[in-house]
Amino acid sequence: MHKKLNRTQRNYIIMGLCAILLIMAVGYAAFQSQLKITGTSNIGSNFLVRITDIQSNVQSGSASNAIEPSYTDTTATFKTNLVSPGDSMKYDITVVNEGNIDAVLNSIKVNNSNNEAITFETSGIEEGDELKASETDILTVVVTYNPSITSQPENMTATITVTLDYGQSNGTVTPPIPSGITSDDLKALAVTEGDGLYQDEYENGRYFYKGTNPNNYITFNNETWRILSVEADGRIKIVRNEVLSNKSFDSGNSNVWETSDLKTYLNGEYLESITTNQDKIVPNTWSIGAGIHNNNDLAGQIVDENGTQSQTASVGLITVSEYLRANINKEQCGSDMLNDNNCNTCKAMNWLFKEVTYWTISPNTSAVDLVFTVGYDGIVGRNFANATFAVLPAITLSSDISLSGSGSSSDPFIITN
Repeated sequence: MHKKLNRTQRNYIIMGLCAILLIMAVGYAAFQSQLKITGTSNIGSNFLVRITDIQSNVQSGSASNAIEPSYTDTTATFKTNLVSPGDSMKYDITVVNEGNIDAVLNSIKVNNSNNEAITFETSGIEEGDELKASETDILTVVVTYNPSITSQPENMTATITVTLDYGQSNGTVTPPIPSGITSDDLKALAVTEGDGLYQDEYENGRYFYKGTNPNNYITFNNETWRILSVEADGRIKIVRNEVLSNKSFDSGNSNVWETSDLKTYLNGEYLESITTNQDKIVPNTWSIGAGIHNNNDLAGQIVDENGTQSQTASVGLITVSEYLRANINKEQCGSDMLNDNNCNTCKAMNWLFKEVTYWTISPNTSAVDLVFTVGYDGIVGRNFANATFAVLPAITLSSDISLSGSGSSSDPFIITN
């Protein structure tokens, strides 16, 4: 049964993401930022903490709202334009306890990407603060274009995550045992802008995490992995955050995945090294169809990839199209050709970019010894199968798992069943 996130967690959680993208301009730069604060409440009908207002005002300079700030019970959204160093905008988000049970802020976590060109300050709510029934508290977020910047910044993006974890204060009601976050809950949080989970436009029912640094971190095998996609049937495909050391795709220089040395290694020695939650892995049929280099038709490329399916295997690799679909910038990066032509822009907006070259599972149509790789420069290239490059393992988790956590790097999803 599909369960809404705000009915399946014990605590009220506010999570915010502010992504600032550089827009080229004369002189300094124009910045656009989005803060998204989301939250859930599960204690019951008598425990109701929600957002009731958001107000903004210019602190200094030419800062302005790109759109009027808006809010729902569990989200607050704003976009800010910062034009010149010293520009600053303040946002006050009102949180009200409309239930009849006193609440307390158990923890507050702030995760800042520390872009020196953009500074964030949060204030007004502190750990241990009690929010009694019918009382109000204010979370203040100040976004500032660093006044010490004297030239156009090289870093185009900055992010901040604010998590407020409210629980009941007086203990008069025993909360239900949470059933955890399901794949349906993740899909319910799909976004249409900014970093996050998006409904795929090419394959019905699939959802992909896109952007520079979405909240898709997950702990698996006591390591940090990241969620690539939520499949139509609820399975969750994940990739290891850190690449494995260089290996050849196949020492015999064949680009056929089924007979490759890499498939043998990943589903033998490497699979045996997974000692925690190995039972959550669901063997998968991997799309291993060949693709055309410098292809400008992503939809056609996906059809080609899906045209050949592997035998069932527990561990695989991502396809070229899956790498491309992790990019938030479809206009400049939405195909192999576009990605390669705009690689400097595209690699900065794709969380699957690594500063090393690593294998995909996709062979190239032009020769039986060529396999696609994702380069250290962000270019999707072709390399001989007997060459050695890094390996980014991918696995598929059961649709029956449930998760806790927010998915941020400091609070990754954890498998709870």
